[in-house]
Amino acid sequence: MIANLDAPATCTAGPDANQLEKPTTNGFIHSVETCGTVDGPGIRYVLFLNGCPLRCQYCHNPDAQGRPCGNETSADDAFTDVLKYKSFIRKGGLTISGGEPLLQPDFVEAMFKKAKAAGIHTTLDTSGFVGHKASDELLDNTDLVLLDIKSFSAMTYKYVTGVCVDQTLKFAKRLDARGNKVWIRFVLVPGLTDAESNINGLAEFVATLGNVDRVEILPFHKMGEDKYARSGIPYKLGSTPTPTAAQVDNAKAIFARHGIEAIS
Repeated sequence: MIANLDAPATCTAGPDANQLEKPTTNGFIHSVETCGTVDGPGIRYVLFLNGCPLRCQYCHNPDAQGRPCGNETSADDAFTDVLKYKSFIRKGGLTISGGEPLLQPDFVEAMFKKAKAAGIHTTLDTSGFVGHKASDELLDNTDLVLLDIKSFSAMTYKYVTGVCVDQTLKFAKRLDARGNKVWIRFVLVPGLTDAESNINGLAEFVATLGNVDRVEILPFHKMGEDKYARSGIPYKLGSTPTPTAAQVDNAKAIFARHGIEAIS
């Protein structure tokens, strides 16, 4: 168990996002999932980008952390591949995830503009930590934001991710002011993010937002554990169990107290 995670945290901004971003309409791509079913509505083409300033302990793509690098592709070429699947994703769309896609905002904006011109639904999956890099034009072309709020307690968030929660909450408020549709995502990790005060704080914050269509409680899993070994990164959650159904139900009940129906 982690002690005193609700105590005030003294935070720095973490890795300098300006140094991590390459401002170009080329993108550094980590991987592609052509028939995704969990990253937005319907069947989706999910484009995972390389690069992330967070160091989430439960990250399932630790090899995507740090500076964007690797397989560099133009937006034109990347979207040509999306169009191959247009008939399959016609009731779903395009999701850009990561890593942290907003480290490559020009590429995301270019992709979303092409998608909207082609009549394809767009979803951005982001932690919101570098949300200030998303231009209004990018957000104008975004149909849905999957906003991953890792925790509400400042100390817990810092411990889980290595950075501060402030920028994520600021981005959430910006999306609310703009009227962008949002799904909130929260990963429930026993002994790490499951403190009642942490979940209650998040639920209380989400209740202040008028643009949230869904809250998803994602039970912790270890599907990315083998990637840590291959990348030479210590995996800190090897002995952490998957949350029980009762623990998930308890988290849902906390959200329900604030008038929010959370799903898992």
